[in-house]
Amino acid sequence: MTGMTLKPIIIDGQGHLLGRLAAIVAKHLLNGQKIVVVSCERINISGNFFRNKLKYLAFLRKRCNVNPARGPFHFRAPSMIFWRTVRGMIPHKTSRGKLALKRLMAVEGIPPKYSKLKRVRCPNAMRVVRLRKGRKWCYLGRLSHEVGWKYQQVIRSLEIKRRMKGSLYAKEDRFKHKAMLLARKKIAHALAPHQKIIRSYGCK
Repeated sequence: MTGMTLKPIIIDGQGHLLGRLAAIVAKHLLNGQKIVVVSCERINISGNFFRNKLKYLAFLRKRCNVNPARGPFHFRAPSMIFWRTVRGMIPHKTSRGKLALKRLMAVEGIPPKYSKLKRVRCPNAMRVVRLRKGRKWCYLGRLSHEVGWKYQQVIRSLEIKRRMKGSLYAKEDRFKHKAMLLARKKIAHALAPHQKIIRSYGCK
């Protein structure tokens, strides 16, 4: 992720650490880059699952005593948890911060709109690079499911369908490529006896 582009950068969240990825995304948003983060449910969090769940349940208990409807508002969806993490790294109450936050889009799974576009990863935020071997970690999607997110199974089934469709498309593409090569060979074989006549007329 070097240099700013007009087109949005699509980041595949799978295998990234939550805080590391949020920090990189926040920096690029403030520099004017549009960013779309897909597969937010596959983002990783360092530390074992039970400890992270206890921390999030303690966070859910924080509310306004006078009127809880005033906030704070606790998001359960993985995409919104990631969005809030990025918001905490941006001066979101200033005009610059508000505009930066508008340039961010986070979603669960990979919607059809982004399934055929190039997705990138941030090496500096990858779990395998940043987390010491043997350390415990968990998925953001599992944590969200445990604290009230109701669409884990829906996203999982949609992702299975997307992968199956992609594999069928790849097979069809390979068959088309083989058929094209075979047709070219047949045409070349059929034209071989007439190459001298074709060359005599100045044709290639």
